[in-house]
Amino acid sequence: MHPDPRDPNPTPQVGVVVIGYNDADHVVDAVRSALDQGAAVGEVVAVDDCSTDGSGELLARLAAGEPRLRVVRRGVNSGGCGSPRNTGIDAVTMPYVMFLDSDDVLPPGAVDALLAAASGARAEVASGLCVRRELPSGRDQPWQAPLYAAHTVLARPSQRPRLVHDTLCVNKLYRTAFLREHGIRFPEGRFLYEDFVFTARVLAAAPRIALVPDRVYVWHVRRSAEQLSLSLDRGRIDNWKARTEACALAYDILLSAGQKELARAARAKFLDHEVRMYAHELGLRDAHYQRAWWAHTREYLARYDAADWELNPTAPGRLLARVVLESAEPCDLPRLKELASRPARLLPPYARTPDGTPVWSADLPQVALTPFLTRPTRVLPLTVDAELRPRARDARLCLRLHELYGRMAEAGPREVEVEWQSREDGRTDRRATTTFTPSSADDWSAEVPVDLGALGAGTWDLRLTVHFADGASREVTAHALAGAGRLRRRAVPSARHGVLLVQPYATHSGALALRVATGVRGVMGVARGRLRRLLH
Repeated sequence: MHPDPRDPNPTPQVGVVVIGYNDADHVVDAVRSALDQGAAVGEVVAVDDCSTDGSGELLARLAAGEPRLRVVRRGVNSGGCGSPRNTGIDAVTMPYVMFLDSDDVLPPGAVDALLAAASGARAEVASGLCVRRELPSGRDQPWQAPLYAAHTVLARPSQRPRLVHDTLCVNKLYRTAFLREHGIRFPEGRFLYEDFVFTARVLAAAPRIALVPDRVYVWHVRRSAEQLSLSLDRGRIDNWKARTEACALAYDILLSAGQKELARAARAKFLDHEVRMYAHELGLRDAHYQRAWWAHTREYLARYDAADWELNPTAPGRLLARVVLESAEPCDLPRLKELASRPARLLPPYARTPDGTPVWSADLPQVALTPFLTRPTRVLPLTVDAELRPRARDARLCLRLHELYGRMAEAGPREVEVEWQSREDGRTDRRATTTFTPSSADDWSAEVPVDLGALGAGTWDLRLTVHFADGASREVTAHALAGAGRLRRRAVPSARHGVLLVQPYATHSGALALRVATGVRGVMGVARGRLRRLLH
């Protein structure tokens, strides 16, 4: 029997499984966010994975006054997230089940949106938009937003291969009987990235799926936490090995179920997401990690066949992977980091073989870049260098667009649109559009004024949109030029604020960004902060 999504007083249908271990600071908020979903939630099963910080006692006190809350305490800590979720699956009595981690929350209306979609479409799975919320700033980043642009019903997952990119288990509502009938469970024990495997098992069972554009999960990202979450703790090679193991198992599950298209999409996702993300951070690691990562990645990629490489051969992840495969030792890490950025940037030099074939470098001529000669301008990994020159009366942003194997001259760069985006609140300051002029046979330059006083205090990311004569446009971030004092902090007079402290800097991905402090108070605050860091 399916509930009527129009019923204003729905019958309890959903059990929410909340898992936690030593998270007394957050677990009550998570449980309350589930209970606050309303009458559709018939039970909240809080699975405490043998905590020692008083989490279990907090949950017990909360359960004493809330009949919908049941606390299940595991006798031995599992070391992971899979076992407590399996405990929750076994304990749930409702027709539908959701999962919630103790340090996250369900936004208001999440359960109603998913339940209405699942019951209305008679779907075994309903999935919605998750947002990653950076704390303490509160800035939200949608997760896999293209999947959730509109209400959609899929008779089978193969209709939307991109589903393999959403490996989260927490932004979804599952029919409990569907999970039990197909024996779909999480890996037990300390298995990192257990949701990769669980999601593959769900897709392999070919459920009917409903997608909704509603926000249904808030994933809290606490980068300053004393104990990083598994998804952020990527500084050990064991983390990368665990991730490749989970990806390999997910691929095998899909392939064994006859889901060849989804299996191929899972391999492509590994290149575009996993390889790209870890390569982006490789320069931060020590030489031992870099060598171990490189060797393990080469071993993993050796399993790919020709068909895996044919799809979208100019995608940044594929190019990164080909460089790794063709070099026995780590190489070109600064260029790889920039290529792994989003959007991708391919920095010079742009090498060619004697016969004119574009290649990655003179040292790796076997990595041909021939597809760049025919790909649309809007997807090319363009590089625009940027330098901010703060001055007393005004500031100038100097830009330089590099040629890319003749494609820029062919497309004809005309204008560049400049936008500054606040990292604190996401607001944008669109200040100028200016014209590119050829400065040599290999690049184009532009210069645009920047009103630093109008920007005001905060951290600002630079976004550019390059427009071409052929009608194409390409959004890019600007590569920050370093050296010769280009990224030095400067104090400049301001008619609006009296004084500004301006700090151009390169982000982790190498893009130009800007910090601005306004007024004497703002400048003194920066000075005090710097002094505290020196003292500590």
